[in-house]
Amino acid sequence: MTATGELPTVGTQPVFEVRNPGTGDLVGTYPVHSRDEVAAAVVRARAAFVWWSGLGYRARAERLSRFAGVIARRMGQLSSIIHDETGKPYSDAMLESALTLDHLKWAGRNASKILGRKRSRVGLLTFNQAASVEYKPLGVIGVIGPWNYPVFTPLGSIIYALAAGNAVVFKPSEFSPGVGAWLVRMFGEVVPEHPVLQLLTGDASTGEALCRAGVDKIAFTGSTATAKKVMAVCAESLTPMVAECGGKDVLIVDADADLDAAVEAALWAGMANAGQSCIATERVYVHRSIYEPFVDRLVARARSVRAGIDAEAKIGPITMPRQVAVIRRHLEDAIVRGGRVLTGGVSEINGQLVQPTVLVDVPEDALAVTEETFGPTLTVASVDDMDVAIERANASRYGLAAVVYSKARGRELAERLHAGMVSVNGVFTIPQIPSLPFGGVGDSGFGRIHGPDGLREFTYAHAVARQRFAPLMAVTTFDRTAKTDALLAKTMTLLHGKRQVD
Repeated sequence: MTATGELPTVGTQPVFEVRNPGTGDLVGTYPVHSRDEVAAAVVRARAAFVWWSGLGYRARAERLSRFAGVIARRMGQLSSIIHDETGKPYSDAMLESALTLDHLKWAGRNASKILGRKRSRVGLLTFNQAASVEYKPLGVIGVIGPWNYPVFTPLGSIIYALAAGNAVVFKPSEFSPGVGAWLVRMFGEVVPEHPVLQLLTGDASTGEALCRAGVDKIAFTGSTATAKKVMAVCAESLTPMVAECGGKDVLIVDADADLDAAVEAALWAGMANAGQSCIATERVYVHRSIYEPFVDRLVARARSVRAGIDAEAKIGPITMPRQVAVIRRHLEDAIVRGGRVLTGGVSEINGQLVQPTVLVDVPEDALAVTEETFGPTLTVASVDDMDVAIERANASRYGLAAVVYSKARGRELAERLHAGMVSVNGVFTIPQIPSLPFGGVGDSGFGRIHGPDGLREFTYAHAVARQRFAPLMAVTTFDRTAKTDALLAKTMTLLHGKRQVD
């Protein structure tokens, strides 16, 4: 921004700068694409879709597999860009890049089986029909990606949309446009014939233009508040969308849990990526019989993990400067309401570096319990039993991910949690399994990426019924007789009118 608050320009093109959140160093300068440029990209994508969808499943799978190979061979290059733009440790950037590869292979290999034409059963009145259904690509998908996982998360939509036969126009976050540019460029090496995957860079105005550009669906990842704004724009043209929003994710620990494993899980799920994960644990409920040893070990482990910008730091800076104020407000509110900080806290915030923070005795109506903090913080509470833990876990308006640690009752407790995804005795496992759908309920959004649901998300059901021979009883005609009506009534009574026995 200039001193007047306006975007700088290169010639007549507005541009924006991207800076490393840890060092402040300039990483790159990118254009703010205009409404006309967005519309032109969608027009190009529409033509590319015709070619790409015509290739068929096998050819698309082969291209996606080659794309996976490019990412695997150049993972160091990609991870450096992720590190520079988001500030996350290089090793975490490598992990994020690596996790996309199984999805690229799985989506390509399974798209035909999941989306291809299948026979459907018919009833007595329609036994003369041959029925089938297949799932056809929508056309052009607009993907609006986040900055916290700038490779893994947007590719969760892009990969499955491409595998289904769609073309994609991708607008990455203004905090990580270089990552998006790298992905589009590498895909272009694998698919040079047509602009099947295109890049748009810019701010909210560019995303808004994409929603209005006539795409067939929007895949959005971001905050719940922003999702509502995107929905409002999409509603103008009845453009459907999939919304992967925030969470206030919970980890519950039963009395028989492996204590050390549960502590390590809470630490990783709460602090990894500086807590900037939609599926990050922010609330922990522990059975009172093991509460004290759990807290003691968690605090000790948290003190061994440090946020910084050096190579030894396990946690990087908060990527968005304004998020620091949210974290600070949640911590201050918790303290005012009687919460205690056992490590970290407001005093340990230095610029965009927030040290791992563990709080106890935080009331259930405090911001740190009810609102998404999106920082390396955990609230830990003691519960008398797992019924209380489940009740508190489900009290949130969010419903994205949850974790259960229990040796005997893990599956039982998981079934009772109101969340789109539940992991038992493990954390961050659902995203690693390509065959499982990823998404939430409530204020955590709707729709799914990954798995069969993720493939179908970017298609429409195409049903065909073909008459094989004339029906014995013609009912869809104005020449239907009283005799036919009587036969129809008798047939339906025999089929469906049997008295139910209590």
